[in-house]
Amino acid sequence: MTGIVCGTLHHQYYSSCKYTILLGVLLSLLILVTVCGNVLVCLAVCATRRLRCVTNCFIVSLAITDLLLGALVLPFSAFTAIRRDSWPLGAAFCNIFISLDVMLCTASILNLLAISVDRYLAVTTPLRYSTLLLPRRVGVALVVIWLVSVGLSFVPIHMGWNTLDLSVQNQGKDDQKGVCNFELNPTYAMVDALFTFYLPLVAMCWSYCRVFHIARDQAKRIIATRRSADNSSWSSGVTAVAVREHKATVTLAAVLGAFVICWFPYFTYFTVKGLQGEKLLGTAYSVVVWLGYTNSALNPFLYAALNRDFRSAYGRLLRCRQGRAGQPGEGGPPGGGHGRGDWEVGLLCGHTHLSCQAGLATTPGVMLQEIKGGLPAAIRNVTAVTGVSRETSDRYG
Repeated sequence: MTGIVCGTLHHQYYSSCKYTILLGVLLSLLILVTVCGNVLVCLAVCATRRLRCVTNCFIVSLAITDLLLGALVLPFSAFTAIRRDSWPLGAAFCNIFISLDVMLCTASILNLLAISVDRYLAVTTPLRYSTLLLPRRVGVALVVIWLVSVGLSFVPIHMGWNTLDLSVQNQGKDDQKGVCNFELNPTYAMVDALFTFYLPLVAMCWSYCRVFHIARDQAKRIIATRRSADNSSWSSGVTAVAVREHKATVTLAAVLGAFVICWFPYFTYFTVKGLQGEKLLGTAYSVVVWLGYTNSALNPFLYAALNRDFRSAYGRLLRCRQGRAGQPGEGGPPGGGHGRGDWEVGLLCGHTHLSCQAGLATTPGVMLQEIKGGLPAAIRNVTAVTGVSRETSDRYG
């Protein structure tokens, strides 16, 4: 593709040719990372029995959405960017391409919202979590995500609801030929931006802030409990809790920060252009939209690689290391014994491997141990608040 472009350029435009080649290489690498990273997530869940659970449905849904975006949309977006907005594939395919782009980006963001809600419930209601997150409710949530995504993409674009004159874009007599335009009117721009980005952003910020504050309160209670229980050794416990709190803060900041950095510029540009009734074209649009696409390449690392079970599965799939007994892979003790891994209820995971085992619909193992074991009330209350265990830093470190 870049060779054809470069072949038509005169010698004095050699530097422009090098820029085109560099752009093509960079965009191709981003597409490759997006596709391979999300394929790895899907393979990890399929190949690892302990990861095949209801709570990972949103992770898989997100990976499939980002995989489809990388395979069906990004190659054509790269083709358009390299050809400087030239589109030789016809108006009908252009509208299908734009609809797929809007649908898959919307579905990706809504899946991120569903993951944040899932983890909020896992942290705030750990004892009721397994009864709240039933398979049929997860199925309903996924159906709603895709219905909203289709309702904001294919329907308005092919009905002409997104244009100023309410005609189907790129198919009118006055539309510029050979260019794939995404037209906007103020109403469509505001509705799409509100439901696709701004409301999910507010909900994600609120849920992750609540998770962080609850974890911080738990850390304070653990410190108080250890101080009253053993004055001679409480300082080491305080240090460990502080380290875990810091790691949780950094992780939550990375997850939310990546989402905001990748998508906020695009939707700001999208909203402004929509209110002005202008088309989405040009270098500025290419920059902000590819920044948004980058989030789909980061998602496998932010939402899966931060989980130790996924990291172990990645390692086995890539033949970097083999599962060992006692590690959170397939090689752990049979029967799901109450080992070190059973205490792990991650801030960014929403499940333990006990709740992921086939046919098991109980609360996390740490909760069962606390309830049956008759631990002191202070410690039971601390853990019941969040379900965050003492091994969180190991899992997400």
